Amino acid sequence: MYDLIVIGAGPAGLTAGIYGTRAGLKTLIIEGEGTYGGQILTTYDVDNYPGLPGIGGFELGTKFKEHAENAGAEFKDAMVVKILDKGDHKTVVTSAEEIDARTVIVATGAAHNHLGVPGEEEMAGAGVSYCATCDGAFFRNRTTVVVGGGDVALEDALFLARACKKVYLVHRRDAFRGAKKLQDAVLASENIEPVYDSVVTEIKGDGMVTGVTLKNVKTGEESPLEADGVFIAVGTHPITEFAAGLLDMDEKGYIKADETGVTNVAGIFVAGDARTKKLRQVVTAASDGANAVNSATDYLNG
Repeated sequence: MYDLIVIGAGPAGLTAGIYGTRAGLKTLIIEGEGTYGGQILTTYDVDNYPGLPGIGGFELGTKFKEHAENAGAEFKDAMVVKILDKGDHKTVVTSAEEIDARTVIVATGAAHNHLGVPGEEEMAGAGVSYCATCDGAFFRNRTTVVVGGGDVALEDALFLARACKKVYLVHRRDAFRGAKKLQDAVLASENIEPVYDSVVTEIKGDGMVTGVTLKNVKTGEESPLEADGVFIAVGTHPITEFAAGLLDMDEKGYIKADETGVTNVAGIFVAGDARTKKLRQVVTAASDGANAVNSATDYLNG
């Protein structure tokens, strides 16, 4: 019987692991993807984490994991299927076994949204990517398309521009939504070309991506655009399906909770991007992990 099971090993889950073990709780962190650090692993530079400006996402994620490991947290690679509420304890059901704990923190984060257009699934891994820092090196001196207008899309375009001959940044609105600093950098780049008021309606290719079809949302006009790669950065959705029917969620699937992480089920808490909140950043995820452990210890103390 564990005192605490943390589901997910991004910044929120690993912080919960650190705080849980420091609080004297027997803590297990379960990760379904087999990687530790969450979405920051795919971020080239993390420039807004206090005290560590410009640190690489992979390096920061590794530091989180090492800290939790050194603190005494246990780790298990497994996919969680569901959580059973058994009153004085919870049972976390994985694809291989059932594990009991007195408290559970859900810190499963979020996954990339897809465009849902023809050619996207067929070309996945053959020119279609959701991670510029993972796959950008394959497109050196080539032409790429980034789809999106938020921070991640702008960061992806800037990262790709370092090696690509040309980067088209396609956004459905007439202005980007990302941070002003990132917008200024994109607009100042010689090889990034913004394509406003447009969406991708099809990804073309024959074994590998050869281009996309663009549609102007104001005129309805469609036009082809040749490209060797398409990087999709149109947001994320929470990974919370395994808790459906047990935990209260909003219409998008985010688990309802305030900064304390307290859910509708006593003894189950939520932290990080899976929680209903406005700002989803590494620093807020880490804060959530600490808050959730504080709530869990309050619960355990009666």
